[in-house]
Amino acid sequence: MASDQENNRQRLKQLLGKPGNGNCADCGAADPEWASYTLGVFVCLSCSGLHRNIAQISKVKSILLDPWSSTEVEFMDSVGNNAAKAKYEQIVPAFYYRPTHKDCILLREQWIRAKYERKEFLCVERQEPYSAGYREGFLWKRGRDKGQYLSRKFILSEREGVLKYFNKHDAREPKTIMRINTLNATFQPTKIGTAHGLQITHLKDNSTRNIFVYQEDGKEMVDWFNAIRAARFHYMQVAFPGASTSELLPKLTRNYIKEGYMEKTGPKHTEGFKKRWFTLDDRRLMYFKDPLDAYARGEVFIGSRENSYTTLPGLPPNIQGYHWQFGITIVTPDRKFLLVCETEEDQKDWIAALQTVINRPMLPQEYAVEAYFKHKP
Repeated sequence: MASDQENNRQRLKQLLGKPGNGNCADCGAADPEWASYTLGVFVCLSCSGLHRNIAQISKVKSILLDPWSSTEVEFMDSVGNNAAKAKYEQIVPAFYYRPTHKDCILLREQWIRAKYERKEFLCVERQEPYSAGYREGFLWKRGRDKGQYLSRKFILSEREGVLKYFNKHDAREPKTIMRINTLNATFQPTKIGTAHGLQITHLKDNSTRNIFVYQEDGKEMVDWFNAIRAARFHYMQVAFPGASTSELLPKLTRNYIKEGYMEKTGPKHTEGFKKRWFTLDDRRLMYFKDPLDAYARGEVFIGSRENSYTTLPGLPPNIQGYHWQFGITIVTPDRKFLLVCETEEDQKDWIAALQTVINRPMLPQEYAVEAYFKHKP
């Protein structure tokens, strides 16, 4: 006869087959093997570790390795992921970023804390920090020249349509004003070197400007991120009145398609190749001397196949002066850009990333951006 333990484990495995339980309740990863027996949700290994940070609310066990009592299994059966979602995610604002298993730990941990610990999505008053349309506070900002982080006052105002920061705490005039319509924010913990590092970009004279910030308080950083998303969402609802919410959400903030080092040469193809940090941000391929530079050394517009843009493996014959071996030629209507990757895998990944952009037809507003690049001095 099967023991109670074996019966309980079999019942748990059966519960994973119920709708909603086959994916992690918090990040959506497939085939969760852990569960919170106090909340009644099935979660992945990574999120189970984050649940341990709220041990007073959530206690987790392995479905396969830990002993389970019949009472615990019955509780899991009575709740499950769909019921928990209906309870803890009742009023998640449309703009609020719901992290996936691909996102950084900070976003996933704060999503878990917001749901179960702070219960932010049961009561709109608890969403004030990112829903009010105005936010101010101090962030550590990386200095442009020396690279040290200094405390700066930031103000986000939907009414003014800007995010601005001040060099001195009592300054009347902001050092920089960033318009919400060109603003982007993406968490970059590895690149910035801190778990709470956020990269904010905006356009200044149609060139990309980077600002790197962080705060010790993880909740504060994620609140800033969602406040920026809220401001972008409300701006876009006015700017594109015919667009649906599902069309607007992917445009609120975006992660970069790909980043990494490649070598490049100049327009005459006779200069020596230099190692640069490249970032593919939608249709802008930018290169920097250092990953944390405030301004790009150059930007290349990547259009669509219909408009004579393409990417090819390898370099034209007779090209010299490169150290790495795996070349890429980006063909635009005006010129060819020659790049070299360190590994064949890098080369394939960059070509695939560039092709996803080239295969996408250009939108009407993107033609205006392309025209600007063509007439750039």
